[in-house]
Amino acid sequence: MRSPMRDWLHRNARFFFLLPAVLWLLSFTIFPLLYSLYLSFHGSRFLRPTHYVGLENYQYVLTDYRFWQSFRVTLLFVVVGTTVTVILGLLLALLFNRPIRGARLLRSLATMPLFAAPVAVGYLSAIIFYEEGGLVNEILLALGVNKITWLSHPTWAKVAVLYADIWQWTPFAFLVLLAALQGVPIELYEAAALDTRSRWQVFRHITLPMIQPALVTVVLLRMVEAFKTFDIPFSLTNGGPGIATRTITFNVYITGLREQNLGEATAMAFLLLIMVLVVSLFFIRHFRRLYE
Repeated sequence: MRSPMRDWLHRNARFFFLLPAVLWLLSFTIFPLLYSLYLSFHGSRFLRPTHYVGLENYQYVLTDYRFWQSFRVTLLFVVVGTTVTVILGLLLALLFNRPIRGARLLRSLATMPLFAAPVAVGYLSAIIFYEEGGLVNEILLALGVNKITWLSHPTWAKVAVLYADIWQWTPFAFLVLLAALQGVPIELYEAAALDTRSRWQVFRHITLPMIQPALVTVVLLRMVEAFKTFDIPFSLTNGGPGIATRTITFNVYITGLREQNLGEATAMAFLLLIMVLVVSLFFIRHFRRLYE
């Protein structure tokens, strides 16, 4: 005869399997989020909260020119980085979605940047874009073109950061979109070949609608990742020249750890969280039908 304790364990065994995930969620997600919210309403000194200040941290952040500069830089990286990454990833996916000699080797080479650490990508890009003897400027000089001040000019510094960011994340879009393209039934293309020979019409009316769920997913994930850009500007330009390439997350790092103002840093982080949530909810609301 089974004991009551054994029966109770049998009935509630599923909760024991869920317990590690619940503890992880509480320890590394819910608690840090709530504690950060607590910090955002307090002043701080030497990385310790002091007195309650209400919304003063948020008011200060929203009137600080450094925040709005970092917002413009972040928005630039989100819009340009996401657009170029998705377009290049789609073009690569279309290229590899057909018989090509050495396709496996080329595909492996094309995905290598995705597995590199962002900090390493930043330092590698610093070598490539180094103004005196860097690879890019040496090529330009060999072609008879004047060298470019990649890391000391605000505009060119943004271009360098965008290049490194796009180079790393294009393989992600490529892999997801290639998988989506390979899932399109070949019968659809065979039927379309009876009506038209225009590749653009086939792409517009068959390929694009069939891969649209994957395309929207790539855009959403890439945008969320672009909002959090920190590693590459940190290692490539250190946010410079001046604050030309300082993103919001970089600003949070400077304010919280270097200036030791946790209140303003966490307020800035929550404003960033609100931006990401608004963008995510917009995509979910407008493209939910694609996944139903």
